Amino acid sequence: MDIQVQNEFYRLTVNTKGAEMQSLINRHTGQEYLWQADTQVWGRHAPNLFPIVGKLKNDQYRYQGKTYQMTQHGFARDSEFTLERETDHSLTFLLKDSPATWANYPFAFELRIKYSLINRLINVTYYVTNPSTDQPLIFAVGGHPGFKIPMTPELKFSDYYLRFKPSKSRIQIPLSPEGVDYEARTLAPTDVDWRIDHDVFKNDALIFQLNSANEVQIRSDKTPHMVTLDTRDAPFVGIWTAYPHEGDYICIEPWWGIADLTTATGELTEKFGMNTLAPQERFRAKYQISFA
Repeated sequence: MDIQVQNEFYRLTVNTKGAEMQSLINRHTGQEYLWQADTQVWGRHAPNLFPIVGKLKNDQYRYQGKTYQMTQHGFARDSEFTLERETDHSLTFLLKDSPATWANYPFAFELRIKYSLINRLINVTYYVTNPSTDQPLIFAVGGHPGFKIPMTPELKFSDYYLRFKPSKSRIQIPLSPEGVDYEARTLAPTDVDWRIDHDVFKNDALIFQLNSANEVQIRSDKTPHMVTLDTRDAPFVGIWTAYPHEGDYICIEPWWGIADLTTATGELTEKFGMNTLAPQERFRAKYQISFA
């Protein structure tokens, strides 16, 4: 079911399936900012990733001696959420553990996703709660919004570039069919603009490790219109578009977690980049989108 919220500047539509943003429109110009999905290219708009980010080796992991199956990015993006709270300018969705999740993920959890329109900003906040009184909760969470480019019809995909703020080098982590090759990480020159075309993504996503608040912008010298995503405290950001199927979009993905390393043992307690909550603890993470 689609649910809308709006303020003076934007109208946001979110579907209860996956608590996924479907549309984000500038109310003054009619501009649609989100990719409108094409099953021949990429059939999603802005999925939410939980309880893993990326892929597991052989789509499985082990916990307390038992093997569990889980496909890329986890099950939240395909789960039905409940609209828990609605205000004039915000929507909060809730997903809780159930017999359906226990088969693949033996943890009690509450995942809340809140969308807030604050003037010209869109805040997306994740709240993860461990309701258990005696068991830990091990998880990852992340965003995957796809932004429509070109933003104006006279431009093309290759007219755009990425700008990182602050202007400094960042650790880039290569991705291979076997997983994230963390040992081969390098220092990438993200102190300069990165020209983008579809061939940039022939080896899948660009992954950067972060150690502070960062902004990633999609810009073009041929238009003043641009997208800015503030990753806040996310330890990783992925940048992706489908290849070789070409679509007019690019995803900026703040991650509190990462795919299995090439050296992963398969044990969930040893998985790199995961978060652990003690009983009754709560986790909060947020990213922010703005447009010009």
